[in-house]
Amino acid sequence: MSLYVQLALSFALLSILAVGGGTAVLPEMQTLLAHQFGISHTQFVHIYSMGQVAPGPNMLMVLVIGFQVAGLVGAGVVLLAFFLPSSILCFYVGRVWNRFGDSPWRRSIQNALEPISIGLMASGVYAVAKASIVSPITLALALVTLYLILRTKINPVFVILGSGMIGAILIKYLG
Repeated sequence: MSLYVQLALSFALLSILAVGGGTAVLPEMQTLLAHQFGISHTQFVHIYSMGQVAPGPNMLMVLVIGFQVAGLVGAGVVLLAFFLPSSILCFYVGRVWNRFGDSPWRRSIQNALEPISIGLMASGVYAVAKASIVSPITLALALVTLYLILRTKINPVFVILGSGMIGAILIKYLG
C-alpha cells in the first residue's frame, strides 16, 4: 500500500473518532504513529507540544506529522484526511440534530456522551503525560506548571514556554 494511501486511511479514521475534540484520539494517534510510521513517543510529544503553543487550532499538529512522514505532499494528505471527514460528518449530523429540537432523546444522547467525552480527553492527557514525564525534573515541571495554570492568572502560553525553557536548562545541566 502506498505511503500516502496509508496516511490518508489512518488519519481519516482518526478524524471520525475525533469528532468533538482531537484530544480524544491522542492515545490512538500516538500508538498508530509509532507502529505504522516509526514516530517515537518522544517525537510525538514534541510535535504535540508545538501544536499547543502555535497559534490556531492545536490539532494542526497533524500537518507536522504528515510532513515528517512524507514531506509536503504527506502534510497535504494528512490535512485533508484528518479535517475533511469529521467536518462533513459534523455538517450532516448537525442538520439532523437541529431537527430533534427539544426532544427528550436529544438531551438523553447528550447526557450519555458527556462522560464518554471527558474520559476520552482524560486518556489523551494521560498518554501525553506518560510519554513526557520521564524523570523527577519533568515531573516537578509538570506539577509546577499545572499549579500555575490552575491557581494563577498568568497566561498559560507564558507558563508553558517558561517551563520549557527552565526544563531545557535543568535537563542540560542536571541531566
